[in-house]
Amino acid sequence: MKTMTCRQLGGPCDLAHHGKTADEVIVAQDQHLKDAETAGDATHQEAREAMKGRWKRPKKSLDWYFGVKRTFAELPED
Repeated sequence: MKTMTCRQLGGPCDLAHHGKTADEVIVAQDQHLKDAETAGDATHQEAREAMKGRWKRPKKSLDWYFGVKRTFAELPED
């Protein structure tokens, strides 16, 4: 199990997401951003919009995705 924060994934806060894989952490971040937006948290709106729009530019989104996977791989186990 490894941990990445919302901030490490491009968000504005230090909420910790835990997962066995980078994909699990990315899914947790996506849900966190959805929940924050639904709750009216404007500080997360920019990150949520970036997450939603990321796949409109495949090259840029793959750069982000592989960057997260590299960062996750370098993290120590919890």
